Amino acid sequence: MAIPTDTLQQQEVKLSREEIQRYSRHLIMPEVGMEGQLKLKRARVLTIGTGGLGAPLGLYLAAAGVGHLGLVDFDVVDSSNLQRQVTFTTADVGKPKSEAAKARLSALNPAIDIVSYETRLTSENALELFRDYDIIVDGTDNFPTRFLVNDASVLLGKPNVYGSIFRFEGQATVFGYPGGPCYRCLYPEPPPPGLVPSCAEGGVLGVLPGIVGSIQAMETIKLILGAGEPLVGRLLLFDALAMRFRELKLKRSPDCPMCGEHRTITKLIDYEEFCGIRGEEAPAMTDGIPEITATELKRRQDRGEKLFILDVREPHEYQICNLNGKLIPLGELPRRVNELDSSVEMVVHCRSGKRSADAIHFLQTAGFKKLWNLKGGVLAWADEVDPRMPKY
Repeated sequence: MAIPTDTLQQQEVKLSREEIQRYSRHLIMPEVGMEGQLKLKRARVLTIGTGGLGAPLGLYLAAAGVGHLGLVDFDVVDSSNLQRQVTFTTADVGKPKSEAAKARLSALNPAIDIVSYETRLTSENALELFRDYDIIVDGTDNFPTRFLVNDASVLLGKPNVYGSIFRFEGQATVFGYPGGPCYRCLYPEPPPPGLVPSCAEGGVLGVLPGIVGSIQAMETIKLILGAGEPLVGRLLLFDALAMRFRELKLKRSPDCPMCGEHRTITKLIDYEEFCGIRGEEAPAMTDGIPEITATELKRRQDRGEKLFILDVREPHEYQICNLNGKLIPLGELPRRVNELDSSVEMVVHCRSGKRSADAIHFLQTAGFKKLWNLKGGVLAWADEVDPRMPKY
């Protein structure tokens, strides 16, 4: 199975003497050889995200000699990224990820062309960004962007090399290949908001994105070379704790609104609305939930006001840092709500404010009225009140 595009055959390119030496271990493989290396040099690959999955993706695609790499990322490097995003160093903290990644990959292989796009992928720019590339590689970590990447890829006829990670588990497959399924065949509808925690909330073992991202890089190279059997119609599942791979068959759904026999989706939509969220900056279920800032909470505590602090994070998070509140993890709240006094004024918090907003919504339905959500959670407390508090 070869990449479904004529682009690779349209450009006349040659390998320089230096490139022949650089790629010599490829050239002596009959499955690659000069012809395959020229395919890699002509290829145009766009990676969405330069973080956990994007780091091994970018490093291995650049090292392999993929001639044209596009890097889409709007975030900046944070110290908490360094545990897994091996493209970056401590000196990169605070820099735009797309630019830091471009500098690192250019240093690795100055013979390739790298374009960085310091922008958030949206319904307004996705088709324009994707149009000039042969393969799209999805290294994102949220459902709205995954649906967006899928739909834009299918509309343009581009293969979408997909990967996802969480804690100790990962997935990989190829969507949007002719005759194969797309992301909507696997997930016809997005999960309810807040049901699936992000890596920032649930964590991820640092080496896991290296494994899954490397699989994505391998699948991308196979598509370019037209070699082997790509993960089309096969969902690869990886359990790092058991060190076990499993494979599930994934067929194209004839009723899929994106790639089915009677397509009903013909343009990109509002994917945050489709997934039932307002965007990363807004916590879930904020309507009707009063917020209090960390600065105001500290001011009221200093005045001696009695405010009950409820922490809805997990016990291992509480061990990292806490505000000396009562710990009831969000998942245990329904069966432990009787431990709380509805007559007292209560401030509920988590790491960033999302889970605490969900907790307040539940408490409101249970009859609690004197509730505040700590805006920004313990991260805001560390920024506004106690800079000595560790952030995670």
